[in-house]
Parts: sequence; C-alpha cells; structure tokens
Amino acid sequence: MIILTTIKPKKIFVILGITALFAVMLILMWQIFAPPSTLGLNVAGYEFVFNEEENSQFVLAELAEEIRWVNFDVPYEALKKAMQLEISARNDGHENVNWIEMLSYLACKYWGNWSNYRENDLIALAERLKTGEEMRQISEDMEQFGYFMRRYGAILSGFLGECEDGEYGLLVYFPIATGYRFSHSDDFGHSRSYGYNRRHLGHDLMASVGTPVVAIESGIVEVMGWNQYGGWRIGIRSHDGLRYWYYAHLRKDTPFHTDIAEGESVRAGQVIGYVGRTGYSRTENVNNIRVPHLHLGLQLVFDEAEKDGYYQVWIDLYAITRLLLQNRAAAIN
Repeated sequence: MIILTTIKPKKIFVILGITALFAVMLILMWQIFAPPSTLGLNVAGYEFVFNEEENSQFVLAELAEEIRWVNFDVPYEALKKAMQLEISARNDGHENVNWIEMLSYLACKYWGNWSNYRENDLIALAERLKTGEEMRQISEDMEQFGYFMRRYGAILSGFLGECEDGEYGLLVYFPIATGYRFSHSDDFGHSRSYGYNRRHLGHDLMASVGTPVVAIESGIVEVMGWNQYGGWRIGIRSHDGLRYWYYAHLRKDTPFHTDIAEGESVRAGQVIGYVGRTGYSRTENVNNIRVPHLHLGLQLVFDEAEKDGYYQVWIDLYAITRLLLQNRAAAIN
C-alpha cells in the first residue's frame, strides 16, 4: 500500500532556503580555495602601486600570493607586435608604451583566451597610450590585470631596453649562435620516461654537436656540472632573480666555454657552451641522448624556497624562442 503525504508550503520554503544557503556557501568556498590556475583570474595577494617617476608603469607590491603554475600561451604574433610597438614608441619619445602592460591588458580583454587575438587591438591600445592615456586608467575595471602583469612581467622584464648603439631595442639573444643551423617545434609538456614518467618542462633545439650556445640574458652562473637527466648543464639566474635559464645536454668532454665559471657573471650573447647529447646517465660524461640538441628551460622563481622544491614553475618557451630569432649573436667570444 502506498501512502501519499503532502508537504506544507512553509516547510517547502524552509527546505529551499537551506538549499540556497548551502549553494552560496559552496560558491564562496570555491572562490576562496580554488587554485590560481582556475580561469587564470585569481588576483588575491598583491596590489598595485603607481610610480609617478615611471609614468604609467605599474609596480607590483607583493603581499601573500603563492604562484605555483604559469600558463604562458601568448602567441608569437602578439609578442612580436607588442615588442615592435614599444620599441617604436620609445624611440619616438613615448615613455608610457609598455609591451608587458599591453599584453596583460589584452589577456584580460580576451579572458585569457589568446585565440581571440587581433593585431588591431594592440595597435589601437598603443595609440591610446601615445595620446596620453595611462594604463592604470584604461585597466582600472580589470580585476585580473594584476594576475597577468605579475606573471608576464616575471617572464619578459629585462627583454627590452637601451642597446649599445643608444637605440631602444631587444637586449636578449637567441641561444644558438648565428650562422649555425637548428630546428625546433613546440614540445613543451611531451612525455619523458627516463628515471620516471614525467612531462618535458623545456624546449628542445636540434643542432649539430659543437654548435655554440649563447646566454640568452645576462646573469650569474648559479650551477654548472653534471646532472643525470640533463647531462652537462649550465643554470644562469637573471640579475633580478626572477628567471633561471637552464641549458642542458651539452657536449661530451668539453661542454663549457673556458670563460664560464660558477658564481661568475655572464653577459647576454656570450658563448657559454656547446651543443651535445650527454645525459640520461648516473655516470658523468656519457652520451645517452640519441639526437644532439640543446634542452632549454626557463624556470620562474617567485619563492626561493621552491626553487628546487615541489612547486617549480617552468614555462613553454616556443613563442619566446621564435621572438629571440630577431637577435642572434656571433660566436666570436
């Protein structure tokens, strides 16, 4: 026998109210505890400070944000155009056109989806800045602007500046010396199995053994020597401490340039070593890499405690290496 019962309207409202309250609590908990990578819009942990001496440049005042992952998917076309716009504007006397700010603005505009990129968006933004508008005003309603500024700034700061000839331009170099052949593709995240199954957190540039490798950016040689995965390798930290450039699988027997030493400074464009195929061995000076190539990596260091820890932040360098082809150094040093 089935017994039918009715629920009084008052109880229905109570049940609906409890359900709605529970849903609101779940949403609030998600916003508080969701990882920063969710939609790329978490901006908790830092604030903006406007520096009047640097026109429209933003200075990020860090509070307590922990960055454990960065998805750098800005396309090469956007990087190249933004760079060209800043270089042209600076050489014409427009100090407030900054490519990192412009890329951060577009990342907000596109909600992190760079498939929406249109060159005219960059051009129009640069024109607004050249006519006197300031980025702090243009972006004031973009809550996620700081999220992208901090990440893009950590990657690209120091790339542009005054060159030796007095012109404003690109200060960093492609890692393979000019006149030497190479090939590459976007292989970041591909699987690797030596030692254990893992993702490839670098960018491979195929080249002949002995091809000169140059420092992309000036900095301090933080480590050089043998690593069972990377073989003979060099790690160079940028002077601002944010970028750790990793060059691996260098040549057997004579992997490093004679002028390179741990703890010493290197300048951008300086020869630091030579392409090889060492690595995948606990024994030093062994060629276990089948195809000679340079393994290039860029680690962002937001927290020194995580430099060699669990939450290391490595980024996809394919678009950046394509950009660096604008500036190649001769192997004369």
